[in-house]
Amino acid sequence: MASAVVFDMDGVLVESEHLWEELWTEFSAERGVEWGPSQTRQVQGMSLPEWSAFLAEFAGAQEGPERTAQLVVDGMIAALGNGRVELLDGAREMVIDTAARAPIALASSASRRVIDAVLEHHGLDKHFSATVGSEEVPRGKPSPDVYLEAASRLGVPAEECLAVEDSSNGLRAAAAAGMTVVAIPNQRYPPADDAMAGASFTADGHDAVRRYLLATLDRDVAAEGTVTGR
Repeated sequence: MASAVVFDMDGVLVESEHLWEELWTEFSAERGVEWGPSQTRQVQGMSLPEWSAFLAEFAGAQEGPERTAQLVVDGMIAALGNGRVELLDGAREMVIDTAARAPIALASSASRRVIDAVLEHHGLDKHFSATVGSEEVPRGKPSPDVYLEAASRLGVPAEECLAVEDSSNGLRAAAAAGMTVVAIPNQRYPPADDAMAGASFTADGHDAVRRYLLATLDRDVAAEGTVTGR
């Protein structure tokens, strides 16, 4: 039975995956190196220490991973301030309604600085009982560390958590943690078939996710009527 929910952030709550790609691309281009889709696929889900080390080496940057991470995160904070990190349609209602029914946590590959800034900016911080960035655990996604830590901070067994994810490595991480996985596939970066195979429910929008979460937390899926998915 589900008793808590853990959300991803990028691609689940906010439209930001393309901004990370934009920042990695710009960082590389400024150093004369072309960043492409294959590099984006490689780093999506990585923790901040992991992707910053990859980016610094790939771009041949004189800056080390720590400075590389700072520059990219500065860019994301600036994008947030400029109104470019918007909530996805239905995300606010999904978070608020779910938090009213059960404790919720965030398990993100973003840095602590970005997590806190995004949630505060959109007025969602007060709804989360716990938030975890993958820089705070040994390994980033697809390893389950960030999800296991989120469950631990909630004080709920991972097996009793629902996890909402959009990307290949996020879906893999949540499944590896033993959570019931709810997929809302990222349209710009479609998840791989093997990652989707671990999902118990696949939604075509945030309202379908919201209804599924509430129904499952109520232990009666039929009570909320028909929802889009499988």
